[in-house]
Amino acid sequence: MRVVFMGTPDIAATCLKKILADGFEVVGVWTQPDRPKGRGMKLVQSPVKEVALANNIPVFQPENFRADEDVQALRDLKPDVVAVVAYGRILPQRVLDIPARGCVNIHASLLPRYRGSAPYQWAVLDGLTETGVTAQFMALKMDAGDIIDVAKTPIGPDETAGELLDRLAVLGAELLSKTLGRIAEGEVERFAQDESQVCFAPMLDKAMCPIDWNKTARQVHDHVRGLHPWPVATMELKGQKFKVHATRVVEGSGQPGEILGLTKTGLKIACGEGVVEVISLQAEGGKRMAAPDYFRGHPLEG
Repeated sequence: MRVVFMGTPDIAATCLKKILADGFEVVGVWTQPDRPKGRGMKLVQSPVKEVALANNIPVFQPENFRADEDVQALRDLKPDVVAVVAYGRILPQRVLDIPARGCVNIHASLLPRYRGSAPYQWAVLDGLTETGVTAQFMALKMDAGDIIDVAKTPIGPDETAGELLDRLAVLGAELLSKTLGRIAEGEVERFAQDESQVCFAPMLDKAMCPIDWNKTARQVHDHVRGLHPWPVATMELKGQKFKVHATRVVEGSGQPGEILGLTKTGLKIACGEGVVEVISLQAEGGKRMAAPDYFRGHPLEG
């Protein structure tokens, strides 16, 4: 079975490595164009491109599929199936129609919940205790295709979005390999999504970063977890802005935003209900530090 793989970030690279290790014939890889990165703005290859080149697989990097020659390049490979994981591009109908056995997508949520670009982050932001990955046949409407299979996993109470993604990548890779195996063997069952259960996971942005201390301690903690490692929650203290990397919910009470004291493990701040302890933070222009270490050098009363 001839497979074309489309993906860009680390989660996609993990999936590509898995299907290659399991012996699937990957005849071409589509990934986003190299992007400038870092202070020197040097062009950087995507993780998927690195895996493809290391395995001598042809790589294609069109900005989109508007040009006929880019669509024809896919047709020329005669794929039986196209596997898509976090490619970062919408596939038009004329692309979806090319593979004989369809386009399969691995999505990092339990569809129809959290359609969109930031599914696992919103699962953490919303305080869910369970999420997973979904294998679906792709449709023109975003993340609305028929479901093939799902794999579920609990979300730890202190697990960050980044930590969760690392686990979802492995789970998704296993599900993709399993799904391609089923497709290779013949027809697979497919189930329409329940549209009444749909919710969306829009892209994150830096406007979301400031912590609202009027929320409950649990909500503030989930906010910090869900925005890590990007764009990272923020707070202001005595006119200085900090990134907040880690917190925990602790006992106590006070007025929202009130500093209740510094302990050996962190800085306690009251919320609308309950208290969070800021464990790790980063001052503007500084490096990430444990809160007690930072405030030993920058006393709160100073």
